[in-house]
Amino acid sequence: MSGELAEALARRTEALCAIESPIGHERVICDHAEAWARGRGFGVRRIKDSLVVEVDGAPASSGSPPSSPAAAGGEGRGEGDRPRIALCGHLDTVPIHDADKGRPPRREGGRLVAPGSSDMKGGVALAMELAERLPRAARFADLVLVLYAREEGPFLENELGDVLRAPGALSGIDLALCLEPTDNVLQLGCVGSIHGTFVFEGRSAHSARPWQGANAVHAAGALLAELHGRVPREAVSGGLVFREVASVTRIDGGRARNVVPDRCTLNVNFRFAPDKTLDAAARELVALGARFGAKVELTDLSPACPAYADHPLVKRLLERAGIAAEPKQAWTDVARLAQAGIPAANLGPGATAQAHQQGEWLELAALERGYRILEKFLAA
Repeated sequence: MSGELAEALARRTEALCAIESPIGHERVICDHAEAWARGRGFGVRRIKDSLVVEVDGAPASSGSPPSSPAAAGGEGRGEGDRPRIALCGHLDTVPIHDADKGRPPRREGGRLVAPGSSDMKGGVALAMELAERLPRAARFADLVLVLYAREEGPFLENELGDVLRAPGALSGIDLALCLEPTDNVLQLGCVGSIHGTFVFEGRSAHSARPWQGANAVHAAGALLAELHGRVPREAVSGGLVFREVASVTRIDGGRARNVVPDRCTLNVNFRFAPDKTLDAAARELVALGARFGAKVELTDLSPACPAYADHPLVKRLLERAGIAAEPKQAWTDVARLAQAGIPAANLGPGATAQAHQQGEWLELAALERGYRILEKFLAA
């Protein structure tokens, strides 16, 4: 069985990787996944180029918000009822590197090499294989697959938002697992993220006579020194330590080599800990700009997510699978799910270090390990 399962997972991942789906071009792979789900008699709801696949049929009360003990922290919905677990995976990849364009998926030394193999078509393949192989009678919970588009772009364009806004599409979900690459480690929570455009205004002048102007790049220096000297703030959620940081990731200024710059623009990316709300983080970033004389415009405001370490279903997963838990020191869609009232965590077979890489690869043995982890969790 082990050899057959490993090969089936490898073939399915290979087939998904053969369908190129850089962000904005997910229709073909969504059509493929929809045909697969309908062909197996699963309930399917399509929202743009995203799918909600009800492996065990439609929820008893679609359109009503979660009200079960499990949604509030208990493991079950009551006698005769079962929790609902969502396995969530995005169908898109980052834009394909030039060196990878036109190259079919290939196996090399126990790895599958293909764009999106780790991030995160291996996770999607694992979810599809579980839906086929693990029947309802063998599970303690009902299963929902959420396969969505446009994850690798701006927060507001991500189609998981459209799925969550669709009435009843994800009603009654007790725990969602985002199958992002985590090396088969359970990563709880996530830091929030805000990008701030900081603009320093000056006055141009000849660089031989800088006193006749005001150097906007120099004006940004105090802010740069402040951020360079900052020690990451540590914050605890669910017993795990998250590190809060702010970094300048882009800087632009100057008109010519002999002109004092009259404008300097910086992008500051604030990765804030789960103990801080999105509004509080936004106010903090605006206040930072005001303190150093910069105008600030905020974009891509993405909330943090708490680490649901005490959730009974998370505890069940850790105990049954015998895997480690660690904080997610990055942003993922668990935050969007939590914002909608759905407890969520990150767990996937992909290699974290391979995400977005040229020549991206996935260890095929990790696919089977990931399957076994979720099989142990879901087994009745």
